[in-house]
Amino acid sequence: MRIRSLFVALVALLVAVLSACGGDSDSSAKDSGSSDQPAAATGEGACAGDTTDLLKEVCDAGKLTVSTDPAYPPQSSLNEQTGKYEGFDIDVATEIAKRLGVDVAWETPAWDVITAGSWNGRWDTTVGSMTPTNDRQKVLDFTQPYNYTPAVVVVSADNDDVTDLSTDLDGKKIGVCSGCTYEQYLNKELAIDGYTFDFVIDDAEVSGYDTDTTALQDLVNGRVDAVITSVTTAQGYIDAGNPVKIVGDPVFYEPLSVGFDKSSDPSSESLFEAVDKIVGEMHADGTLTSLSQKWYGTDLTTQQ
Repeated sequence: MRIRSLFVALVALLVAVLSACGGDSDSSAKDSGSSDQPAAATGEGACAGDTTDLLKEVCDAGKLTVSTDPAYPPQSSLNEQTGKYEGFDIDVATEIAKRLGVDVAWETPAWDVITAGSWNGRWDTTVGSMTPTNDRQKVLDFTQPYNYTPAVVVVSADNDDVTDLSTDLDGKKIGVCSGCTYEQYLNKELAIDGYTFDFVIDDAEVSGYDTDTTALQDLVNGRVDAVITSVTTAQGYIDAGNPVKIVGDPVFYEPLSVGFDKSSDPSSESLFEAVDKIVGEMHADGTLTSLSQKWYGTDLTTQQ
């Protein structure tokens, strides 16, 4: 009788264990093109506690949907061979999702759509090397910066006429991405609380493009005299074998933050607070420094 009771108990225990192992096998969100870093299982991180608002929706879905712009290697690009997004911003977003306890999925809307706010729930957050300018802060909430990027001037490799940025570019045709901080800088409109900028270029003929890469292509084709972009984008373009070069010192440094839609319904406040805390932890434990060195070969995670 004891043997039979023990056998029944063992069978019941085995059934319970097997049920626990297989219960969530088909319920986890799939990563639509993430980097190679695995996301943590749902139930860890911020999702392990009481959650509200948009954070609750993210936790319940087991997925954080992130918008990014894949036209900016090495920050973000689509690897045509693997079919996955990769880059510094991709790894940062993937790590944020991992620490929340969910998977990551991607959306790639146009830049001006991201900065305009009113996302209508199409994505939860943006990790795309975005600068928290004062005008963007009217519609978006931003975490503490996760990176600080120098903005540099790029000219054709055979251009020896530009040596003094404060005089040699005055009145020149300069390519930038439309709606970006580089355009605001040339128009002397760039403003971020707590930061000051020295507008050294006067009367530039600003030529706006959909992406920095398109502007750089027009530089190679001789349609503009120079381009202002991030040092990371410029160096990536140079490393790809294109005949351009960086001249002079950076014209300014800009903080880059994770953004959230202020008009989000449900509110993104709880998700914003959780991610802001995660960014702070990633600074403290060296994760952001490691990712910066991996993709840029240097640490750009501290303010210059």
